[in-house]
Amino acid sequence: CLLLFTPPAAKTLGKGRHPPPPLAFCNHEDDSGGEELAAIPIGTLAMSSADLQAHAFAGNPLRCHHSDPCSHVSALESLGAILLGEAGHDGRRPLDHKVLPFRKGRPLAVSSESAVPSDSSPPKWRLAWLELICFKEFSVGSFAYLGSGPPEDGGTIYWAVDATNGTGFGFGDGDGSNFVELRTLMVATDWRDERTMGELAIAGHAKALIEWHNTSRFCGHCGAVAVPIDAGRRKQCTDDSCKKKIYPRIDPVVIMLVIDKTNDRVLLSRQSRFVPRMWSCLAGFIEPGESLEEAVRRETWEETGIEVGDVVYHSSQPWPVGPSSMPCQLMVGFFAYAKSLDIHVDKKELEDAQWHSRGDVKKALTFAEYEKAQKTAADKVNHMCKGVGKGQSLSTDFNVESGELASMFIPGPFAIAHHLISSWVNQGASNSL
Repeated sequence: CLLLFTPPAAKTLGKGRHPPPPLAFCNHEDDSGGEELAAIPIGTLAMSSADLQAHAFAGNPLRCHHSDPCSHVSALESLGAILLGEAGHDGRRPLDHKVLPFRKGRPLAVSSESAVPSDSSPPKWRLAWLELICFKEFSVGSFAYLGSGPPEDGGTIYWAVDATNGTGFGFGDGDGSNFVELRTLMVATDWRDERTMGELAIAGHAKALIEWHNTSRFCGHCGAVAVPIDAGRRKQCTDDSCKKKIYPRIDPVVIMLVIDKTNDRVLLSRQSRFVPRMWSCLAGFIEPGESLEEAVRRETWEETGIEVGDVVYHSSQPWPVGPSSMPCQLMVGFFAYAKSLDIHVDKKELEDAQWHSRGDVKKALTFAEYEKAQKTAADKVNHMCKGVGKGQSLSTDFNVESGELASMFIPGPFAIAHHLISSWVNQGASNSL
């Protein structure tokens, strides 16, 4: 039943990446205390296209087309015909379908090592796409439409399905594949490898849809059962007196690098759940009736007692690896310029917050540690796919030549916090106002 398959659409990833917008927007206070919106050329922020293209979970190659080669309506009709055994009865060649199964929120993945003995690079993971025949027992409503490949690659249609209760279907059990936590795949991804980054984006989109379906089984308006419509892209209440349409949930979060421009330093914080030595940007959810800029200022004030003036937009990142109750957060990144400097930490929210100089933060960009974490995670995925148990081990060298550990480090390149901080370190924010 198992078909290990890398979607040809992943080859179009380079075309699917979006270039930086021509302008960034700065919300700043005028002399009267009011606010105005100023446009700033993006070049002054020193954000290269490589920075924007490197956001994990962005740049989904199945969603990069200006128009989907196959509509979700046609895709669903073709899927239903195949499942019912009616495909080809009209004389037309059935469309090709591939399915990515999930189990408990984990996508099915495979991993392979280099065939070159002298190549010491970490193993590479890929999504394990299966033939539709593996899911003949599933109903049409079980599938969530992900998109279709370009016509030149056959126009294959891609689906996700929750196979948590689908035991005995012949996949993920010692066949060279395994269901792997998306966060583990994220860390195991070489952020310089566009192909794997594209696969991660597909998995993130699929997980967000699958988890949303699992957490929205009932209508929030009347409590009746909600069923999938539009090929799993929407849901609808089954009560005839309601019929409310339900759309996938997105939880917006502001994440900001607070800058003390006068003293050339930034405000970084720690939460108690962080690993030792890790510091990051402040972040918080947007409240109803609040603008993005207002959320940046409120969260900074509530958590650290720092008053923020000017706010500059940097970029955004989908984040489908947050709490299970929030299937997909959208991280919206900003530079925030401090008007006050005395820190008063809210200990209910943060363990600590401190100002850090540019020099210290530059040292915290410890790529040796990022590469070590990526290699360790890649080996872990490879072990899982080979069926190596927790009590067993394979011959693997986890050591890297990293020298003395840095006194602090920031999140790796898979997080938008990394790009905010590295932009500032490389003087991306210092001249933006």
